[in-house]
Amino acid sequence: PCRRCGLAAGRSYSGGGAYPSVSLTCPLPGVPKAVFAAAESRERFETRVTVLENGLRVASQNKFGQFCTVGILVNSGSRHEAKYLSGISHFLEKLAFSSTAQFGSKDEILLTLEKHGGICDCQASRDTIMYAVSADARGLDTVVNLLADVTLQPRLSDEEIEMTRMAIRFELEDLNMRPDPEPLLTEMIHAAAFRDNTVGLNRFCPVENTDKINRDVLHSYMSSYYTPDRMVLAGVGIEHEHLVECARKYLLGVEPVWGSGQGRAVDRSVAQYTGGIIKVEKDMSDVSLGPTPIPELTHIMIGLESCSFLEDDFIPFAVLNMMMGGGGSFSAGGPGKGMFTRLYLNVLNRHHWMYNATSYHHSYEDTGLLCIHASADPKQVREMVEIITREFILMAGAVGEVELERAKTQLKSMLMMNLESRPVIFEDVGRQVLATNTRKLPHELCALISQVKPADLKRVVTKMLHKKPAVAALGDLTDLPSYEHIQAALSSKDGRLPRLYRLFR
Repeated sequence: PCRRCGLAAGRSYSGGGAYPSVSLTCPLPGVPKAVFAAAESRERFETRVTVLENGLRVASQNKFGQFCTVGILVNSGSRHEAKYLSGISHFLEKLAFSSTAQFGSKDEILLTLEKHGGICDCQASRDTIMYAVSADARGLDTVVNLLADVTLQPRLSDEEIEMTRMAIRFELEDLNMRPDPEPLLTEMIHAAAFRDNTVGLNRFCPVENTDKINRDVLHSYMSSYYTPDRMVLAGVGIEHEHLVECARKYLLGVEPVWGSGQGRAVDRSVAQYTGGIIKVEKDMSDVSLGPTPIPELTHIMIGLESCSFLEDDFIPFAVLNMMMGGGGSFSAGGPGKGMFTRLYLNVLNRHHWMYNATSYHHSYEDTGLLCIHASADPKQVREMVEIITREFILMAGAVGEVELERAKTQLKSMLMMNLESRPVIFEDVGRQVLATNTRKLPHELCALISQVKPADLKRVVTKMLHKKPAVAALGDLTDLPSYEHIQAALSSKDGRLPRLYRLFR
């Protein structure tokens, strides 16, 4: 017989000749019954939360894989520093994973994590400090022990604090020299919107405070805010019962290094939106030198109060922010990069001289801020402000069906893509449980996004436009319109600067 590739050409089973009378719809005789994988029940994917006797919340989320991400989130940040020196959270972020009661140095901590393929990180924001570790799930006991030690038993030696002072001074210097001024503008817009209160307090330590912050100041602050009822131990990729067991072992009944005195004052202030302007005159001509220097630009950020992430209007605001979109004047790619968003179509595509127009939405437990950042040559600041204020006014106008559906689809896509990452799921679980004791799952959020109608956008924008604007301006501000003119433009029907300004300019 003919042989091809070493196989007989006419084996009986290859053509089905072995079972000539068996229909393809019937099981083959003598073959074990197939067991098919069933769809997992939804309960398997829900975030489980257990509250320990001391008030600490333990939250976990199943996720397939060998590695897990576990961390402690503390309801503490720069917004809580009203009664303390500004900059404590910045110090704590830099001091994280240094020497503790059990570990003699940062190197010792890193070597311990290395045995489990682990990495660690700490991030401080306006309302949360997050200590996180990603490691092999089999090392969970070691990881929780380490996190408990880092959070409750840090040594805060004089040498470590001095090194932190140097690191912070360097970071502040770098922040002022960076070509991208977005972090600086974000600080300025918050300070303008919530002047001298809560989320308006500076996230970075002021230079004059670096020498004033010492171990006593840090312990005093931590004794107020690093309490079990203000903490969440969150984990992704581990069994809930195992995480709870480790939490009981290492976080229950532990005496913190600063003691456990009662009756300490916790700042419970609610954010008060003030509006206002913060201007920083700065020579931006030598920000980026080299063969292709960035041209001298003036940066403007205009914001209005939105809402808390606990309110129902948070989802329409998130859709609105996605609809505005925007970015830099140079962006490789196409529609997938958000080229159909309003700030590309109406601003960057029509005004070639604008280098940037981007929408941002910052949301907190008691307030929020929707803002647009724009950059252009100093000589065109007046026109740039007029264009941006007009875009705010147009938000309250008609919204096309295609435009709205595109923004909703893009928001859902971004949400689902981000939640493919284990550390992002961890942060989502931790932050939601810290704020609400529960977690909305992605499919629930997608359902809420799908329900957003044009009327919802019109309602939230109308409410937003009744507030005073917050303005941050950086660079050569010779041609910047006054705050009163910007406010008047936002309350006009077309967003144009008042004629009076043009006559007497």
